[in-house]
Amino acid sequence: MAGESTASVAVQAVHDGVLAFCKFLSANDTGKTGGHQAGIYIPKPAVPIIFSQSYTRGANHDRRGEIIWHDGKTTCNRFIYYGRGTRNEYRITQFGRGFEYLSDEHTGDLFVLVKITQDSYQGFILSTEEDIEEFLAAFSMSPSDTGRLISYSQVSKDMGEIQLFQNFFNSLTEDFPSTGLMAEKAREIEGFLYNQDQEVKNNPDKKLLSWIEIEYKLFRFIENIRFNNTNNSAYGSIDDFIAVALTYINRRKSRAGKSLEHHLSYIFKSNNLRFSEQTTTEGKVKPDFIFPGKAEYLNKQWPLERLIFLAAKTTCKDRWRQILNEADRISTKHLFTLQQGISSEQLKEMEKNQVKLVVPQKYISTFPKAHQGNILTLKEFIEMVASNCSESNL
Repeated sequence: MAGESTASVAVQAVHDGVLAFCKFLSANDTGKTGGHQAGIYIPKPAVPIIFSQSYTRGANHDRRGEIIWHDGKTTCNRFIYYGRGTRNEYRITQFGRGFEYLSDEHTGDLFVLVKITQDSYQGFILSTEEDIEEFLAAFSMSPSDTGRLISYSQVSKDMGEIQLFQNFFNSLTEDFPSTGLMAEKAREIEGFLYNQDQEVKNNPDKKLLSWIEIEYKLFRFIENIRFNNTNNSAYGSIDDFIAVALTYINRRKSRAGKSLEHHLSYIFKSNNLRFSEQTTTEGKVKPDFIFPGKAEYLNKQWPLERLIFLAAKTTCKDRWRQILNEADRISTKHLFTLQQGISSEQLKEMEKNQVKLVVPQKYISTFPKAHQGNILTLKEFIEMVASNCSESNL
């Protein structure tokens, strides 16, 4: 409809559809990993959207389906399971020659697939960060929640998690706890459930994603209880109801970035790194993290090579440019993100501006192969900071 964003149309389609799925288009999907795969890879947790059953190796299986895209185009696609030889994967193929959304420039876009009937689907490509955040917030999803079927509530079904969530909810004295408390409680619950504290040092990439997943489940648990306890008749008008709904959406959006910062801060402290966070450098600019700290940054005698900057953004397709004017003394800008995949042209522009990405290790493969060697994992970044900023090197 005129005036509606692509994201809002996609959200409505998900609500109206039978099943829905979303994922960031990786370099593998758009043909930039150097492999010979064709089409969009469908992770195994999302297989029910294209097949009624999962298959085992030994033979290929396929069927046809029509996708009507948000721009009015229609493609007659092949849904296929590759089970012969060494392959064991599901894909959507045969988009037609020159299908624009499988070009490099769309690497990192959010692909949304909605099943309408057995053989009919709606497809959406969300290219802007505003659209991506609007869509994810509508379902209270983190970027790390993609790659699976979309649930309206996304509430945990694990009884162990639910009991711990309920205990925390019972202790609350306010409607919604602060982002700091939510992050802390998520780490506590995750630690109780999995008892893998050493991974904060040994595998911080995995640990961070685990904390984020638990925190989003915890947030959705609290949100659902609060909403279900609301008396809908108390709303004076539909406008009042919409205003409350927008409050929920805005809360979902605003907490995501702060949550990521809280978890990164905890990881850095656990790895005995010295740093200042959200501290003023020039003017009113407040970088997310400066290593080893603000005092060293303001000390003009301090060696520039001993200063490290890190910004944190959940997605960074376009907003990475916002960090270029932060911490003027530091030329190389490190940027941690949960973004999965960015186009080659964007990555070239980042490199030209001396922006170096830091991403969870499992996301490295979603970027174009030619650029993967320039991207750091979180563990590699920590090791670099420890080497540059340790007491023995100062």
